[in-house]
Amino acid sequence: MRRIGRALPPAAALVCAIVVAQGSGSAAARADEPVTFARDIAPIVYRACAPCHRPGGGAPFGLLTYEQVRGRAQTIARVTASRYMPPWKPQGHDFLGERRLTDDEIRLFGRWAAGGAAEGDRAAAPPAPLFPGEWLAGEPDLVVTLPPYTLRPDGTDVFRNFVVAVPGASLRYVRGLEFHPGNRSVHHANIRIDPTPASRRLDEADPEPGYAGPILRSADYPDGHFLGWTPGQAPPLASPDLAWRLEPGSDLVVQLHMRPTGKIEVVRPSIGIYLTADPPSRTPSIFRLGRQNLDIAPGAQARVVDSFTLPVDVEVRAIQPHAHYRARRVEVWAIAPGAPRQSLLDIQNWDFNWQDQYRYRTPVRLRAGTTIEMQYVFDNSEGNPRNPDRPPRRVSWGWRSSDEMADVWIQVMTRSDEDRRRLAAEARRKMAEEDAIGCEVLVAREPDYAALRNDAAMLYMELGRPAQALPHFEAARHLQPASAAAEFNVGVALEALTRDEDAARHYEAAVRLDEGYSAAHNNLGNLRLAAGRLNEARRDYERAVASDPGNAEAHNNLGGVLLASGDTREAVRLLQTALQLRAEYPEAHFNLARALAAQGDLERARREAAIAEAQASVAGKTELVAAIRNQFR
Repeated sequence: MRRIGRALPPAAALVCAIVVAQGSGSAAARADEPVTFARDIAPIVYRACAPCHRPGGGAPFGLLTYEQVRGRAQTIARVTASRYMPPWKPQGHDFLGERRLTDDEIRLFGRWAAGGAAEGDRAAAPPAPLFPGEWLAGEPDLVVTLPPYTLRPDGTDVFRNFVVAVPGASLRYVRGLEFHPGNRSVHHANIRIDPTPASRRLDEADPEPGYAGPILRSADYPDGHFLGWTPGQAPPLASPDLAWRLEPGSDLVVQLHMRPTGKIEVVRPSIGIYLTADPPSRTPSIFRLGRQNLDIAPGAQARVVDSFTLPVDVEVRAIQPHAHYRARRVEVWAIAPGAPRQSLLDIQNWDFNWQDQYRYRTPVRLRAGTTIEMQYVFDNSEGNPRNPDRPPRRVSWGWRSSDEMADVWIQVMTRSDEDRRRLAAEARRKMAEEDAIGCEVLVAREPDYAALRNDAAMLYMELGRPAQALPHFEAARHLQPASAAAEFNVGVALEALTRDEDAARHYEAAVRLDEGYSAAHNNLGNLRLAAGRLNEARRDYERAVASDPGNAEAHNNLGGVLLASGDTREAVRLLQTALQLRAEYPEAHFNLARALAAQGDLERARREAAIAEAQASVAGKTELVAAIRNQFR
């Protein structure tokens, strides 16, 4: 197996928050009697608004006392009547944490404000809610804090990616995160996990905290879970059986969208991490619908559609749309063969300021063969009050808020791990195809951004298109001539194009720049082994193992060469080490089975062969399955 290296290079006036209990206020006031705060209004405010309108809650003022609410009675009546507040965009679905008020509750606010905002019997009022300190979910097991960033007072919105190491040297399981923006200039946050040093190196190379640009592809959502924050959003903690793995040495990559406030702001968010001792027994999967070839002319309306047909049965657990200012509507449907459309999401008044993830109270069951279809409608005219451009300008796809996006992320649960792997493989290819389009859009804007060039190239390699990857890897090499990883990557693309001699020259250049580049030594060994130069291959594999004792591929490859040379004892040792480094490694299990058979230990050999065949079958490695069966059956 060959690995690819990396050449590195105005806020709302009112903010209501999570609903702490379902149901309305007392709604006891008859049409002929006055509405009072104590009996009618307090229950609604304490349920629907106080979780955010409280000290430390993120809203600009509190709504915990009669005096605080009375002072804003007319405003509350107006913004609830227009359904601007509480912020809740979907229609016609039963989602957890729904913030929508009933028509009766809205009428009570209007009658109360119009009637003078009477307090009523203070003794009869419910007690103001108590919140569990600074953290809504209780004290976290771990808190990580971003480095302070000084946001300029004016100008355009700022997107910046902050990389924070998660302390700890062992595998842990995470039930959830709670994000605290620490400053009202933070509009929203996207959070990914990067198990590699790639994001950290970009951060370190930037003189300011964090780095600009899109999040690298090495950073991703963990184990099928959404991670992010928007105002008012407080995702519930997952049950312990749905926790996600946090590998030691991983970094949180936090992309902040910040909006200048007119004065210098020091932004320093913190993230509470909630752990569990229990490994997950189930793992969800997520996939994305969306288009990255957006091109919306000034003054134009645009309709963007995408779809994905499910290869397996699923339960839809959550849905998360994402677009910017020019989107007006987003709709998502499930279309089963021979059945009418089933709505999964319906937002008729999209607002960039109030994005959220929506979790179904009852999971939606969909059968294999069902097509999930999404539609965004964009309005790039002056008639769109949220369009930031006056006059409108042409808009294309991009991660900045001045660009546009049209994404819908969907979280599902499959019946089995085998189904999950099948779904992930098909969805992954679909998303990679679209991401390659987006990368080309961004590269056209920033052709000298080496990390972006690498992302584009690796997408093409993943898609089996090395001829399209090679120009991007070559561009990264020219941008970073002292990078061993850049030379290595060019070699990988050339090898995939069967230009083995050219590939070897670049691998050799990589080890000249970095004598300890284990993957380059390993790939040189592969080329020399294929050319029948067994002794040279053995030396390359030995260098690969010495350079990185954690390189499982090099241990397997060296073990295979020694087996071919008749040194079965050392081959067994190396192959066992490879499997200690990577338990699910069918090639190493097969080589170990062959080595044990050569030593006459047929019982253990058959056990290893059975493991190899099972793992190869799950991974879809049909040629390897055939080779195992040919030798051991």
